[in-house]
Amino acid sequence: MLLARYQHELIEAGCDEAGRGCLAGPVFAAAVILPPNFKHKLLNDSKQLAEDVRYKLRKEIEKKAIAYAVASVDNVEIDEINILNASFLAMHRAIEKLHLKPQFLIIDGNRFNKYQDTPHHCIVEGDAKYFSIAAASILAKTYRDDYMLQIAAEHPEYNWHTNKGYPTVKHRQTVLEIGYTPYHRRTFTVSDPQLSIF
Repeated sequence: MLLARYQHELIEAGCDEAGRGCLAGPVFAAAVILPPNFKHKLLNDSKQLAEDVRYKLRKEIEKKAIAYAVASVDNVEIDEINILNASFLAMHRAIEKLHLKPQFLIIDGNRFNKYQDTPHHCIVEGDAKYFSIAAASILAKTYRDDYMLQIAAEHPEYNWHTNKGYPTVKHRQTVLEIGYTPYHRRTFTVSDPQLSIF
């Protein structure tokens, strides 16, 4: 069972991102403030859950959260400031959109750019340890997937409806054969799948 809080004195928000390793599309992030004693037997790191479970959990998170917000940084901005800074910026934007200001942040991962004067703590694999980070991971992932499904119709040859912009063999082959779309991150290296070692 995951933990409800990292600390118990301050209003705490969990933050996570989705889409950091993709070749195309934005990086999305979410910030979630859950009730102090929140529990859920299924809620976990979004990568550990089936797609239909993620979407069911999204409805519950949005219903039960004290506050939540989702934000993104597009591929053009990613190329300008790099994906690490873009991930932090997406989290900052999500935090800014919360209708309740958090007093403490818990961040999935080992690095973060400080948000204003709000104290924070980075937690490696935090989405598998704390409910609020797991909830943020699910919101970020599902909202990003929704976006990728929308733009997939514009460029069906890249198979975004299934790979969601991640560097699958077919996605990399298509980029090498016909080039980039306006949604691709130009600073990301696209290698020949035939030369990859699996």
